[in-house]
Amino acid sequence: MKLSVLVLIAALAVGISIGLVNFYFQHSWYFMLMSFGVSFLTCFIVFYYLLEKYIYSKIVLIYKLIHNLKLGKDLKDALGEYVSSDPINDVEQEVKEWAGAKKREIDVLKKQEQFRREFLSNVSHEFKTPLFAIQGYIDTLQDCLVDDPEMAAKFLTKAGKNVERLSYLINDLDSISKLETGEIPINYEKFDFVLLAKEVMEGLEDKAKLREITLSFKEKYTHAAFVNADREKIRQVMINLIQNSLKYGREHGGSTAIKIFELHDQYLIEVTDDGIGIDEKHLPRLFERFYRIDSHRSREEGGTGLGLAIVKHILEAHQQIISVRSTLQIGTTFAFTLEKVG
Repeated sequence: MKLSVLVLIAALAVGISIGLVNFYFQHSWYFMLMSFGVSFLTCFIVFYYLLEKYIYSKIVLIYKLIHNLKLGKDLKDALGEYVSSDPINDVEQEVKEWAGAKKREIDVLKKQEQFRREFLSNVSHEFKTPLFAIQGYIDTLQDCLVDDPEMAAKFLTKAGKNVERLSYLINDLDSISKLETGEIPINYEKFDFVLLAKEVMEGLEDKAKLREITLSFKEKYTHAAFVNADREKIRQVMINLIQNSLKYGREHGGSTAIKIFELHDQYLIEVTDDGIGIDEKHLPRLFERFYRIDSHRSREEGGTGLGLAIVKHILEAHQQIISVRSTLQIGTTFAFTLEKVG
């Protein structure tokens, strides 16, 4: 409601009240109309002046400030000074929207803080495990280096494996950090994804045989599937996904299969295993750094706990998506898209 309408209603109310009181005591229509007119005009002028100077102008200033802050300085300069026709209602709406936006920001910050605490805790734990192991092996080496060289050699080998684990962990963290900040460029090129997938499968064939898991395409692909992407980074995606399927796939007769679906302007690639599967409650957090469904088994199987996080960051850097679906004791499927080229 505009200021003039508010002042008019208030002045009318006061004028009518004073006119009726005057008529009650003097019983004269003339004096009633005179008192009504004088009081109405006086109240209108006084109310308008006071509201305009001390209240309305301040509301307009607050509204313009909120409005321009929401637009941002550049847009403000482009649009010039914006004045609302009804700032009282508009400022209420603006404040409600602003409060809602701030609440959402606070909720996001709380989630980020929780993620930061979990991340630091996980990093600390992941580093402590091999460091403590290395420290224990070195202490033992000092005691048996002369008396039992064979035992010393075994502990030296174990210490070396833990150093290697630390190196992998640091390299994976560095890779994720650089992918997030864009320090690692995406070198797009046209290549045949089918050939790349077969190369990766051949490279992991020995690991699959140790667990008696079969690697295969669900269908025999006799034609090429050309995509536009960074070949080496997509190789890493495939290695990480297939290694993950081998870790948690069904041993002694299990299988990991790759299938390609041709879409309009993309290829959909699926990596499917018939292993233990994943509970639905874990799926939303599966691509978080260090998130482990079964931490004990994960550490027994090896790895840094960053493989799926790296996969997600690589595909996001390609402006592509990855998803997962899984059923306990049936298997898991990871699916991602790549840009198709002719």
